[in-house]
Amino acid sequence: MTQPLTFDWLKAPLAQPNAEMHRLAQQRQEQLTKPPGSLGRLEEIAIRLAALQNTQHPGADRAHIAIFAADHGVAVEGVSAFPQSVTAEMIRNFARGGAAINVLARALGASLEIINLGTAHDMPALANVRDCHLGPGTANFVHEPAMTWEQLSQAMTIGYETIERVQKDGQQLFIGGEMGIGNTTSATALACLLLDEQPALLTGRGTGLDATGVTHKVAVIKRAVALHRPQINSPLDALRRVGGFEIAALTGAYIHGAQLGLPLLIDGFISSAAALAAEHIAPGCMQWFVFSHRSAESGHTAILKALNADPLIDLNMRLGEGSGAAVALSLLRMACALHNEMATFSEAQVAQKN
Repeated sequence: MTQPLTFDWLKAPLAQPNAEMHRLAQQRQEQLTKPPGSLGRLEEIAIRLAALQNTQHPGADRAHIAIFAADHGVAVEGVSAFPQSVTAEMIRNFARGGAAINVLARALGASLEIINLGTAHDMPALANVRDCHLGPGTANFVHEPAMTWEQLSQAMTIGYETIERVQKDGQQLFIGGEMGIGNTTSATALACLLLDEQPALLTGRGTGLDATGVTHKVAVIKRAVALHRPQINSPLDALRRVGGFEIAALTGAYIHGAQLGLPLLIDGFISSAAALAAEHIAPGCMQWFVFSHRSAESGHTAILKALNADPLIDLNMRLGEGSGAAVALSLLRMACALHNEMATFSEAQVAQKN
């Protein structure tokens, strides 16, 4: 099938980090009142953010978190420890402010929006939830493509539009989160197709499957990969065939963020699968990715390796929702504060190393 013209925005050039700001930030780190390199990766974070934000005074105080939520048709194959109704129930929980990401956003003073792209169970309009209904979840990709081309375009455009709002609001960085029962299965299938890996190597416990459940999940993903792999003609097609609405929206957000030059703090396994898709669709996006944490999901390590990523923290988290990225945001803020506010040797009249 011919791809529609609505994907033309994907061809826009990506922004480039400012090499001169990188040099100046590195020079400043060498002048601060500390032994060179003594703050470890906190120095690296500040230097990189200076280059990404095109400033000698990097910051992470203004951060926006968007949670994309949607259901997955593959959930009917019994790949999750939780029923599909949980997706809609969690959207209500987000709207009431009771989920982990709500708590973290409040603690961080970060703006938060919830975007519903389509659930299997009918939902009324909710305060604090942006309704972008694309259907009652994706199709079951064991039997057919998860999305039509139109649905894929719409989902990615929702991500695009989210980044447009983030830039208009003057945010310094973006965190994308997700919620959707069955989405570790979707992310695993997508990673298998993009990395040409076997499902047994990348499939994890998701919401808490036991060994029998994981074995069944591997078998389901094997069937899907066998169906779609011979027909895929592009990374975009792989995303259409086994992705989810929320994964596609994240992918669109990451690509447009890289086009606009917005630092993107990547969460765990699902978000990293979307980041992998973004890099395959628009090579060079990864320059704008800052990987927050190493997920306990099995496939995350393979994705991180493919993207040459070294996450900031490893707390054995696997919740999703952008929660790992939100926790890591505090590290970025401390790195920037140290970079911007420490005295130099000359300012403090402290002798430097001979």
